[in-house]
Amino acid sequence: MSQQHPIYALSDAIVDELASHYPTAATYLGIDGHDHRMPDLSPDGAQAALEAVRSLRRQVSELTPTANRWDRLAVLVAEAALDEEIEHIEHGDHLIDLNSMASPMQDLREVFDHMGRDSSDHWANIIARLKAMDPALDGYRRTLNEGRAMGMVVAKRQAEATAEQAGVHASEDDSAFVALMREFEASDHSPAMKTAMAEAVSAARAAFGRFSEYLREDYLPAARPEDGVGAEAYARYARRFLGMDIDPIETYAWGWSEVMSLRAAMETVADQIKPDATIAEALEVLKTDPERGAPSAEVFREMMQERTEDALGKLAGTHFDLPDEIRRCDVKIAPPGGALGAYYVGPSEDFTRPGTVWWALDGDGPVPLYDQITTAYHEGFPGHHLQVGVQVSLAEKLSRLHRLWMWKSGSGEGWALYAERLMHELGFLDKPDYVFGLLAAQMLRACRVVIDIGAHLDLTIPADQPFHPGEPWRFETATEMLQDYATLDAPYAASEVTRYYGWPAQAISYKIGERTILDIRDEVEQQRGDDFDLKAFHRELLEVGPVGLDLLREMLLA
Repeated sequence: MSQQHPIYALSDAIVDELASHYPTAATYLGIDGHDHRMPDLSPDGAQAALEAVRSLRRQVSELTPTANRWDRLAVLVAEAALDEEIEHIEHGDHLIDLNSMASPMQDLREVFDHMGRDSSDHWANIIARLKAMDPALDGYRRTLNEGRAMGMVVAKRQAEATAEQAGVHASEDDSAFVALMREFEASDHSPAMKTAMAEAVSAARAAFGRFSEYLREDYLPAARPEDGVGAEAYARYARRFLGMDIDPIETYAWGWSEVMSLRAAMETVADQIKPDATIAEALEVLKTDPERGAPSAEVFREMMQERTEDALGKLAGTHFDLPDEIRRCDVKIAPPGGALGAYYVGPSEDFTRPGTVWWALDGDGPVPLYDQITTAYHEGFPGHHLQVGVQVSLAEKLSRLHRLWMWKSGSGEGWALYAERLMHELGFLDKPDYVFGLLAAQMLRACRVVIDIGAHLDLTIPADQPFHPGEPWRFETATEMLQDYATLDAPYAASEVTRYYGWPAQAISYKIGERTILDIRDEVEQQRGDDFDLKAFHRELLEVGPVGLDLLREMLLA
């Protein structure tokens, strides 16, 4: 690969420019120099970002065409990343960027989880960012008000959920900022820094309190009652998350076929857990038997850490090529106040911060294990940790923009779901409990396809289904399906459906991504015949990284 092609220097400049406009994203990605700053979430901030990104896009379009595989990939990645950002602002998506799971409201709080705490300089960054919370939320408020003036508003359900989250962040007992203050107090600091930290925490909590009040009193009355976004907007969101177009009607029907197939498989494994048991009866055993769970959140964390390290030790070099820099993957419990579930944050650019799996649990335990083992492989190794770690480590092949900023959910989440399936094939799901958990996880992703497409496109449930045949999708119907079919508890099910309604087309990316990766693997195997090597296929797929699914197919089948 020619490192002299100008796309690489330009990609470096793109990363620096994006980081300057989105400093919380820079922290998540481990890019130094921005940890003391908050983003300008005002309408002026969005316009400044748009002008900068348009300028960079023009520079990419003026580059000399290249036939080199990696140079060309770097150009295509830059085009995709910049086009996506331009589209986001030009369509006014920033004016309605408010939801229960992945909007600025969550970023402004959760970014503190990923900041250094090992020195006075680290704490100074935290204090500076806490003090900047009120201006950041004020700019965000003005942007939402601009959308409101144009008739662009989110659903009431999303406004209510974010108002509740903001209220938790402002509270005396449950706020993660209070916990942050306790963590600060556990180490030595100067009197001046102690005063500054206390004032900054108080100011940040108060800012979230005012934002919660704004959402409840000003925004919520104007929010729209309907949850769905309609076919036109949904197609655009699906393209953004997948990097390819889909036929939503065909995909909806395929989703239902997956639901029926997985239901039959779950019934078979339920009998192995408890002879002649129904799915519900087997689930009751898995959730209530103390021998099948962890007694506390901390014991659970330790068990997931051990699972991760065991997989790393056994599979590195045998089934996967593992860079030395990512042979560590931490497991942590997330602070309260966010959506339930698990998520992964990758290593910093220089690998001084390791990749980390965060678990947001409902209480301190006990924690049933049946569905968490497969999640550990999804979020950790060989799921997102391997995927993101390989991507960040490939400085000799990939542009900096590609390594740090590129993430299409279709290939990203598709790989993680594929990794769950692969770990079952490799024998790591060593109890029927954990196989049931894998099937339940697959069922959750299949349910996401039918709920997400059905709700946003206002489709009815097929008449030949035993579950509410012929009925339209309602919030209560969707939560019931996740409880009955995907084995979720009621609070988790409600949190999940709220997420789908506020983050259109993201939820379908897991199952559609896995489907596409399996299709690509079959095509590559047919193309190569006896020369096909699964480890080599995984290496090639991970080297291309979480790009759009159309581009992934093109790169692997070229």
